[in-house]
Amino acid sequence: MSEENLKKNLENVQEKIKAACQRAGRDAAEVTLVAVSKMKPLADIEELITTGQMEYGENYVQELCDKYEHVSQPVHWHMIGHLQTNKVKYIVDKTVLIHSVDSVHLAKQIEKEAAKKGVTAQILLQVNIAQEDTKFGVDGDEVIKMAEEISHFPHVHIRGLMTSAPYVADPEENRCYFRKLHKLFVDIGDKNIDNVTMDILSMGMTNDYEVAIEEGATMVRVGTGIFGERNYNK
Repeated sequence: MSEENLKKNLENVQEKIKAACQRAGRDAAEVTLVAVSKMKPLADIEELITTGQMEYGENYVQELCDKYEHVSQPVHWHMIGHLQTNKVKYIVDKTVLIHSVDSVHLAKQIEKEAAKKGVTAQILLQVNIAQEDTKFGVDGDEVIKMAEEISHFPHVHIRGLMTSAPYVADPEENRCYFRKLHKLFVDIGDKNIDNVTMDILSMGMTNDYEVAIEEGATMVRVGTGIFGERNYNK
């Protein structure tokens, strides 16, 4: 995509974030935009860095590592895709946030690798709030127990929750799921569990991020809306 179009797309998304915040009576500074750069060239990221966009989301460990090694200046990498335990060691010290922790088993591996590298991994618990068979994530009623278990890991810090809502033609259909996850987010925060800071609610993608913001998202993950469609047939 041309530099001009990339920047226009980014500005358009930023304006929509501001408008959604205004509708919800929120400060736009409360919402972080993660540009989902999976399967997009490093040149696109380099172009957006010039605008001050520093948060980038990747779905695949190898791609994240490659871009981490070659980007011209440090940016904040987010691991947003499904993470296998045998891949944790490659990204635990490269990411500012792992969005997709969906089991205590995975968190244990993150603890082990973070301890080795002398870092504290910042994570989100992935919730399958719509209970879709095709999606990863823990059921809503299991999240509090999972948070309590993981809270005992000294090199893992739970920062909040993440979900991927169903892909729908009308984003209003996902409002109920965003509202449900926000309630869960608040309920866990109210429990004041040690080593659990509920300050990040990652929900909303290109199709529905405006509704997600209206329902309390503090982080949205937008790919197609910025970088354009992906070619999965390459």
